[in-house]
Amino acid sequence: MNQSFYSFVQTFRGGGKHDEKSMFAEAAFHDHSFPKQSTDFHILSRYIEEKADEEMSARVFDELWYLYELKYN
Repeated sequence: MNQSFYSFVQTFRGGGKHDEKSMFAEAAFHDHSFPKQSTDFHILSRYIEEKADEEMSARVFDELWYLYELKYN
């Protein structure tokens, strides 16, 4: 995968407060410690689980990761 997960997620920004993927993207954008260059599921998943942020839920991460893999794998 050439594009980082973070870059992919940022394509969901601007969707509004009722769109969970958009909220995840906004939260990742404002999180300065988010692993922005990573394409590794395990690194990203661990970060999301340890972060335990409402706006970056594991469920939404899994949905976004699935879409990411469809596009870049």
